[in-house]
Amino acid sequence: MKRIYQLHTCDNCRKLLKAFSGASSDYEIIDVKTQGIEAKDLDFMKELAGSYEALFSKRAIKYKTLGLKDKHLSEAEMRQFIMDEYTFLKRPVRIDGNSIFIGKLEA
Repeated sequence: MKRIYQLHTCDNCRKLLKAFSGASSDYEIIDVKTQGIEAKDLDFMKELAGSYEALFSKRAIKYKTLGLKDKHLSEAEMRQFIMDEYTFLKRPVRIDGNSIFIGKLEA
């Protein structure tokens, strides 16, 4: 599986897509805002990453406005927040077979 989970308004995501412009046809590009994230895909990402915390964005505006920075979130809670709101997925996420790159621009 070769996928890039991104948000079209995210600068890092745009940089990644530009870096992969020649190979982007090899990847399925998923805009998390318009297409969402399927539960099975998020669970697969967690298997590769080791935890939902690795996939969870603490930089999201909603993280602060919902007061989540003052709480200790469980893995199950982080999973639910990502499923409910795309903004909690750390972006971009690139899956290349059994390798995952989260929030990084590695080529």
